[in-house]
Amino acid sequence: MDNLKEKTAKGLFWGALNNGTIQVLNVLIGIMLGRKLSPEEWAPIGMIAIFSAIAGNLQSSGFSTAIVNMKAPTSNDYNAVFWFNTLVSAIVYLVLFACAPWIAWFFEQPCLTDLSRFIFLAFFISSFGISTNAYMMKNMMQREMTIVGVTALIISGITAIILAFQGYSYWSLAWQQVINAFVLVVGRWVFVKWRPSFKVDFTPIRRTFRFSMNILITMIINTVNNHILTFVFGKLFTRTPQVVGNFFQAFKWDTMAYQTVGGTIEQVAQPVLVNLRDNEDESREVRVFRKMMRFTAFLAFPAMFGLSLVSEEFILATIGQKWIDCVPLLRVLCIGGAFMPFYSLYKNLIISQGRADLNMWLNISQIVLQFVLIFATYQQGILMVVYAYSILNVVWLLAWQFFAHRMIGLRLVHVLKDTLPFALISGAVMVASHFATMQFDNVYLLLTLRIVMAAVLYVGVMKLLRVKIMDECIKFLFKKTSK
Repeated sequence: MDNLKEKTAKGLFWGALNNGTIQVLNVLIGIMLGRKLSPEEWAPIGMIAIFSAIAGNLQSSGFSTAIVNMKAPTSNDYNAVFWFNTLVSAIVYLVLFACAPWIAWFFEQPCLTDLSRFIFLAFFISSFGISTNAYMMKNMMQREMTIVGVTALIISGITAIILAFQGYSYWSLAWQQVINAFVLVVGRWVFVKWRPSFKVDFTPIRRTFRFSMNILITMIINTVNNHILTFVFGKLFTRTPQVVGNFFQAFKWDTMAYQTVGGTIEQVAQPVLVNLRDNEDESREVRVFRKMMRFTAFLAFPAMFGLSLVSEEFILATIGQKWIDCVPLLRVLCIGGAFMPFYSLYKNLIISQGRADLNMWLNISQIVLQFVLIFATYQQGILMVVYAYSILNVVWLLAWQFFAHRMIGLRLVHVLKDTLPFALISGAVMVASHFATMQFDNVYLLLTLRIVMAAVLYVGVMKLLRVKIMDECIKFLFKKTSK
């Protein structure tokens, strides 16, 4: 038990450091690139993002998740996944290479032929690091993952900035993706001692095929879910690519923000829940899961509501006036984004129970509903679609909660008790901060005042109400990490 607590605490500490550092670097890189490139130049990358993401799903095929879900994976398991992923990735890349002209035709953007063929190299390169990444996740090597991720981001980000200022336009963004994939692969091989062998046995692939295929389908559904609006807008607004660029920019900032919180928990959630699955004390799993829920709520609501509060000042102060049209989209996305990290918790809980099929069907149902909403609202404008999309993402959490209750006895009243106070406090703090600072006109002063005031008020209210979550989170993160 103590060993699991220690690994969890260290994993959360390095997960928080990893996500925090990466997102700060992403902000800095995004600011530099956003100031240099226009919405029209970002649009081609946004249009083909869904193809790269789905290709990335296909390359892993869900088998890396299957490895993490195993109690004690062997070298043969990692080896089978390595060769299978590499083979699948090569085939998928060749297919997408051939389909590139049709992608360009669909979006009526000739530049996408060469651009997509180059960007798709990133996922093929990534296939050589999937098994090593699974090894690092299974063994909770968050410190090493942090070093590798930060290094890859710095190198690829600097390259993209240099190319952008040299006039390479959207090609600078393409090079960023390819170089980031390459450095990640090299870095993982440096830290992981395991090496693939040429003695290939695909028995582990056959043994976990059904589970992995459920994971794969779910991953594709999630990818479609995450990129569906950019994809649809890319087709509906072919003649006005700046609309796609503005949404892509807003969606990027929203995703970066909530992944900072969600990624911190997700790196350790599944390994921890798998270890608890066969524990005789059934209530312990609920206690640990509720602690993760409180930790997530404590961070997610103030972070996302806060970004919604300062969205206009943030955009103007960082990437400039030319991106002002993305502000209303960002505001709405951030409200819905506050609830997105909870999906990661529920997903890992259900997968840890061996129910990858249920995880798949919950995601399929959600994407079907999203398609219905998109086609029911798109004629009323892009903002209305974003409203419908965000509301559904909040409401659909109830479906996940229903099955979490059936699996481990997690009650909705406990979930609301663990999360709702943070949502209400965060919302009240942001409203108070807005009205207290609205008389100021200077963008930089207003941005600073609102951030500082919101942070002080939030911490102050927590102390006033004697909410112990801050002390609990600090203890949970740092306990025994010094040993």
